[in-house]
Amino acid sequence: MEILSHLALGFDTALSLNNLLYCLIGVFLGTAIGVLPGLGPVATIAMLLPATFSLPPIASLIMLSGIYYGAQYGGSTTAILVNLPGESSSVVTAIDGYQMARQGHAGKALATAALGSFFAGTVATFLLAMFAPPLAELALKFGPAEYFSLMVLGLVASVVLAHGSLLRAIGMIILGLLLGLIGTDVNSGTPRYTFDMPQLADGINFVVVAMGMFGLGEIISNLDNEETRSMLSMKVGNLMPNKDDFKRIVAPVLRGTVLGSALGILPGGGAMLASFSAYSVEKKVSKNSAQFGKGAIEGVAAPEAANNAGAQTSFIPMLTLGIPSNPVMALMIGAMIIQGIQPGPAVMTEQPALFWGIIASMWIGNFFLVVLNLPMIGLWVRMIMVPYHFLYPGILVFCTIGVFSLSNTEFDVFMMAGFGLFGYICAKLGAEPAPMLLGFIIGPMMEEYLRRALLLSRSDPMVFLQRPISATMLVISAIAMAVVLLPSLRRKREEAFVE
Repeated sequence: MEILSHLALGFDTALSLNNLLYCLIGVFLGTAIGVLPGLGPVATIAMLLPATFSLPPIASLIMLSGIYYGAQYGGSTTAILVNLPGESSSVVTAIDGYQMARQGHAGKALATAALGSFFAGTVATFLLAMFAPPLAELALKFGPAEYFSLMVLGLVASVVLAHGSLLRAIGMIILGLLLGLIGTDVNSGTPRYTFDMPQLADGINFVVVAMGMFGLGEIISNLDNEETRSMLSMKVGNLMPNKDDFKRIVAPVLRGTVLGSALGILPGGGAMLASFSAYSVEKKVSKNSAQFGKGAIEGVAAPEAANNAGAQTSFIPMLTLGIPSNPVMALMIGAMIIQGIQPGPAVMTEQPALFWGIIASMWIGNFFLVVLNLPMIGLWVRMIMVPYHFLYPGILVFCTIGVFSLSNTEFDVFMMAGFGLFGYICAKLGAEPAPMLLGFIIGPMMEEYLRRALLLSRSDPMVFLQRPISATMLVISAIAMAVVLLPSLRRKREEAFVE
């Protein structure tokens, strides 16, 4: 009964006219961003962070959430119709979805993607509503030692699941932790790494780093590799799968939903890892495995269900523990901090309307997405005809105005430009920027909990091993790092990510 009263509060909040409007804006923007190759939810949310200053906390977080899970829907449309994934998690969908479109089954593929995504998103939101409260209640019993160990586990998991070289991932996390140290030490009031620059006394603004690395960095990378876009010259019809198609997609959607829901919770997981894993599993267990790569409808249903389930369950550690499981969740935590909300388990008790309003808005947003996607296919496909060199000047102006408005100083704009150039260099070197952003967000919190734990234990470092939960998480972190560093496993990991 308690969960029903909480959901009633959530729907009462989400169904207000103002919040409904921002939910619709979020999912519409997310779909458009998913359709446009080169613009992902990370870059979009980073660019929109300054715009949330003037919005109520609930409306801003509902809109940003809608952008994230809306992008998973939009990315599948162009992946199926023109073999051009708008979002990284839709790369797998393009393998069989585009082949279905070439065989005249584009409508079935699009409907399968939309219905599978809707089902998975609904189930994942239900899981979020069921498991978030007990997890938050458990987290309220955590002390500083447990929180520090939890954040160590989160950073280790993000290294293990990061794409590319382990050494680069570790280096990026360490760089993020170091950048988080810049500013004035809260306890002693001593400036750290400010180089006598008063602009750095309060540290580097999170929005500056995010917009530089993911906004400007993406612009430069996309201009360097601008693709020639072409539209599929066929009429999309027959949107509903037949009875045999439904029989074939039920099991893949269920498996994709379960797998995506589990992987979305893991730090470093989320939609992309879920979609790739679901496709690999389905290819091995399906009776029609020989058709994969040639237009198998299961190859569309499983990854689409998985990426939407993963996108929504990734909110669980963010809302309950204040731990980001992926770069988008790191940006969501940044948005909460901007609004004066301390991320963590206290959000559920201190801001129940916010907590349950976001969960309820996901059900509403999933319904909006089904309504938006199928009837507006023509609009989404025409959007990819716009050359990127016409889009980037507007994006650049928006980023510059947004960053300048933070503190009305040119210094932040120059810092954003510097991080944009650094983001481009990282892309060229194959160093993923996401671990750096996670380190930058988690670093200051880790330092705070480390100091608290040592203060309470009178500087005894054994406190982290004397508390069972803390010790367990540290042991898991050590085992995960040791196992992944084994030469044979490291090679298999790199081969899996290449595939």
